[in-house]
Amino acid sequence: MRTEVITVRTGSRPVVRDITQEAARFASEAAGDGDGLLNVFVPHATAGVAIIETGAGSDDDLLRALDDLLPADDRWQHRHGSPGHGRDHVMPGFVAPYATLPVVGGRIALGTWQSICLVDPNGDNSTRQVRFSFVRG
Repeated sequence: MRTEVITVRTGSRPVVRDITQEAARFASEAAGDGDGLLNVFVPHATAGVAIIETGAGSDDDLLRALDDLLPADDRWQHRHGSPGHGRDHVMPGFVAPYATLPVVGGRIALGTWQSICLVDPNGDNSTRQVRFSFVRG
């Protein structure tokens, strides 16, 4: 197994950050021309990984849907950080902190419009770690 950790700057507001290029580079280096599985993991209690289309508004739609589903208000029992921060700790129950993808011939087998995205609703932390792990098939 091979692993690598990258740092992603997410800023001070909710964001969906496309990390497909970084994941593809890692998978290509780790797999060579071979096959296997790429695991993408975010070791944070308030972030997740989504496989979605980006650039056509879907990333903003995802953030809006999360806001509708998990409003940033005072209903949450978890109450440290920014107002409504408790919802950030619930979000990984809906957007898991990991994704596992097939790698075929050294390339991640994504669909035409799919991207690997870090989803970070938590503006209290401006940087995130993402761990890529490759297991040869």
